[in-house]
Amino acid sequence: MLNLDTHVLLQAVGGRLSASETRLLRNDRWSISAIVLWEVAKLAQLGRIELDLDDAEVVRTLARVHLWPITREIARASNQPRPQRTARHPRSHVATVAADPARLVKRLTIATRSPLA
Repeated sequence: MLNLDTHVLLQAVGGRLSASETRLLRNDRWSISAIVLWEVAKLAQLGRIELDLDDAEVVRTLARVHLWPITREIARASNQPRPQRTARHPRSHVATVAADPARLVKRLTIATRSPLA
């Protein structure tokens, strides 16, 4: 499962990914953090993007995307040291991180166009 950041999600929904990014995303199920929906709404409100969260195509796309909640544990874990990068794609930086702050269950791959610090 790929956990998409806001930028990659918007590029994917808008059909503006490179061929290599499209191949990478085509082979996996998508997920996003709940904060991505808030970021998209704020970007639209501020006029930085034109996107209607009630648009039928947007609703259909988001219905296929797994949504990770932001829990108190996740908020607390966000203050922990960041994981090291483990792999890179030519244009999209990819890293494996623990999705569960207690590190009990899942591991995700994060797709982003920005280098991970």
